[in-house]
Amino acid sequence: MFRLAVLTISTSGSQGQREDTSGRAIQELLAPPDYQAVRYEVVADDKDIIAGRLSQWADSGEVDLIVTTGGTGLGRYDITPEACLSVIDKEVPGLAETMRAETLKFTPMAMLSRSVAGIRGHTLIITLPGSTKGVQECLEVVLPVLPHALELLQRESVSDHPR
Repeated sequence: MFRLAVLTISTSGSQGQREDTSGRAIQELLAPPDYQAVRYEVVADDKDIIAGRLSQWADSGEVDLIVTTGGTGLGRYDITPEACLSVIDKEVPGLAETMRAETLKFTPMAMLSRSVAGIRGHTLIITLPGSTKGVQECLEVVLPVLPHALELLQRESVSDHPR
């Protein structure tokens, strides 16, 4: 079972003025028996807070996958990709590129997404849009490869990798 952390980025949500439906959608799609939510929080659209939480969770050794929702658009306060990029060790561009390409089949707005994905330590971090529909469509795209990606990150040595 992979350990999941969900971080919702929404200033109004962090102030209790908005219900977090997209964070709940992530937890419903990434559910037992394959995933167990071990962390969940709603934070304001603040780069330092987002970067801090991503770093803290990834560095704890208690989380295999962090999925964020919100802050990936073109708005003035949409800074989740920048916060993520500031803390990852390696980018995994194929995940974000494929999410955009596949969801473009449903809406032309997909090309405005600035979602990113990357690795910090042994934790995979994926940033998703703030809408429930966007979360569902994007996760459906990457869901088939997540177990393999997470298993690769959990391996302790390169010699375990098949050649």
